[in-house]
Amino acid sequence: MTVRVLMYTTAVCPYCIRAKQLLKARGVSEIEEIRIDLDPAQRDEMMQKTKRRTVPQIYISETHVGGCDDLMALDAAGELKPLLAGGA
Repeated sequence: MTVRVLMYTTAVCPYCIRAKQLLKARGVSEIEEIRIDLDPAQRDEMMQKTKRRTVPQIYISETHVGGCDDLMALDAAGELKPLLAGGA
């Protein structure tokens, strides 16, 4: 995978773990994680960019996918693999 995957996360977040597992199952070898529990400024940045308060918040390239449920729905609709391939 050559697309950039960025995920805002916290240390103990079952949804973050599930999202990472799905991404790895779809061939993503590297996920850039921003731990918002360690840096309040990063939390503020995430909330400003995404208009959401919960983690994970996932970006694939420049596309804001949303959270874990959004990622799962994208996969179920068959749209995750093309996005990871850089085609969406």
